[in-house]
Amino acid sequence: MSWVGTFSVVIVNYNTPKLVRNCVQSVLDESIAAHEDIVVVDNASTDNSFAYLKETLPAGVRLVRTSINRGFAAGVNFGVVGCMKDLVLVLNPDTYFVDASLENVVTLMKNEPDVGLVGLDLTYPDGERQFSARRFYSLLDILGRRSPLGRLETFRRRIDNHLMREAWRAGTPFEAEWVLGTGFIVRRSLFGDLGGMDEHFFLYMEDVDFCARIWQAGYRVLCVPGARLTHEHQRASASGFLSKAGRRHMNSLWRFSRKYRLPIFTPPGVQGLMRGSRPQPIRIDARPATGKQPQTAE
Repeated sequence: MSWVGTFSVVIVNYNTPKLVRNCVQSVLDESIAAHEDIVVVDNASTDNSFAYLKETLPAGVRLVRTSINRGFAAGVNFGVVGCMKDLVLVLNPDTYFVDASLENVVTLMKNEPDVGLVGLDLTYPDGERQFSARRFYSLLDILGRRSPLGRLETFRRRIDNHLMREAWRAGTPFEAEWVLGTGFIVRRSLFGDLGGMDEHFFLYMEDVDFCARIWQAGYRVLCVPGARLTHEHQRASASGFLSKAGRRHMNSLWRFSRKYRLPIFTPPGVQGLMRGSRPQPIRIDARPATGKQPQTAE
């Protein structure tokens, strides 16, 4: 099935031009978006990315360049300015489509206007699921993910809960507290109403923060099993505390903890995320997506 005319696509590049080229080609090959609806943002790469992409991207794909690298969130914000479709598909460069299995996503977002963002079903090239839906963190969740304690049975159960493994088993769309920013679809009007992603997060946690703000605005975040997107590499943040990526991730976690509750033992859930709040047994009221349209590029 062709989805041309349904999505605008934003891909942010930093020194990975060949991966970007492959990602763009998969979008075109699977008829997910038209050439002119794809925006590639070169985020002030330090290699020959811009020249390579200018030479090799298919005609009609829009290539823009930032003057400085202010991080992934800023790159996405820059790219969305040039988007015209109601739904924006944000992709990491190291992803690609092997089919156009987005029918359930499109139907869901058409029929349920309170759904603000949908995470895709990320898989590694060998077909293993990445479990892209997550729960908001507690300190023990972070410790389990980032230390040898994660190998203990108690922590393994906690990690499985954090990764929402059980939610995927039914094979139907489900609510996720947040989803990986590797591949997601968001309503352009909502993106504009929220002022885009928070550029204070240079790298990591910008996706967690963005989903938190969507929930706080009264919209829902969902994942859709079967809406497949292949992810070539595991996130560098999965390395240890002392690695460069690990330190950067911990810095973003600290920034996140300044905005939201980060309990020691029990994950806060959507209701208990805000500072000064406690989890409530009621569900957030949802309202239809409304609001002004974001500014678009000339």
